[in-house]
Amino acid sequence: MKINLSGHHVDITDAVRAHVQEKFAKTAIHFPSLLSLDIIISKDNKKFNAEISTIYSGVRIGVKGEGEVMYPAIANAAKKLDASLKHRKGQLKANLHDKPVSTTPEIAHEIIQEMDLR
Repeated sequence: MKINLSGHHVDITDAVRAHVQEKFAKTAIHFPSLLSLDIIISKDNKKFNAEISTIYSGVRIGVKGEGEVMYPAIANAAKKLDASLKHRKGQLKANLHDKPVSTTPEIAHEIIQEMDLR
């Protein structure tokens, strides 16, 4: 999985890159069809924001995490991304199953017709 990491008013160091690689290693294993992640880390008014966007099975998924410190903001966004991907995967799996069809048995229909409902 390719990770495109950029910063806005934040310097992206090797330590930050290593932390991001570590955080999303498990995501890459659980979702092998995920090709790339676009991560933007920014700092606004003493808060760090981590925005992550990707495309999974034809649907664009974007999440945002924030915090006073950069590393918890990245972890928060990673947690939200994992939840969003699991939700989308569940939607895809649910479409594969046959939906139950409710039918009334003929016997019950005959009993109702025979009843005197006056």
